[in-house]
Amino acid sequence: MRSVALVFLVGAIAFISAECNSEGDTLYAWKTNLIDPNNVLQTWDPTLVNPCTWFHVTCNGQNSVVRVDLGAANLSGILVPQLGTLSNLQYLQLQNNSISGEIPSQLGNLTKLVSLGLENNQLSGHIPSSLGNLKSLQWMRLDGNKLSGIIPIAVLKLVYWGNLQLLNVSNNQLAGTVHHTNKTGFATTTIIQDLIT
Repeated sequence: MRSVALVFLVGAIAFISAECNSEGDTLYAWKTNLIDPNNVLQTWDPTLVNPCTWFHVTCNGQNSVVRVDLGAANLSGILVPQLGTLSNLQYLQLQNNSISGEIPSQLGNLTKLVSLGLENNQLSGHIPSSLGNLKSLQWMRLDGNKLSGIIPIAVLKLVYWGNLQLLNVSNNQLAGTVHHTNKTGFATTTIIQDLIT
């Protein structure tokens, strides 16, 4: 009986280690696509067992990444699609940097995400409709970028049926407007946008 329990324990540890290693691989792959003049990512070492000891990364009790805080870190580069594999990520805070390129549609896989802080960067392209999958999202800040097109209907549905408390898309190149309504009796989302004439 003890040998069965030992095998189970070793298997569970191996599974957790593999998940941590894959999360570390994901974050390191992103690091290689970033320009970091202040060396804030110096602790992001792929040879470590997991990324939980890295600066700007917070993990839960199972050593899985739940938070990445890189606001005002003077970073430039792109968001990589692999970020969508961080299945327990709750906070992605990248505000006030020079991140460019498009928002990867794979971020829509981060179904535990509570806060997406991408404001004041140089992101361009459309807002991916896959962000409408983020039913746990409470704060979406996309303001101060170069995003274009319209806000996807799937994202707007978060206003009515999700937990979204703040949607800020101001200071972009978006078309159309979102009208406030509270006829449903649900909590009102604060929507900040440019006035389109």
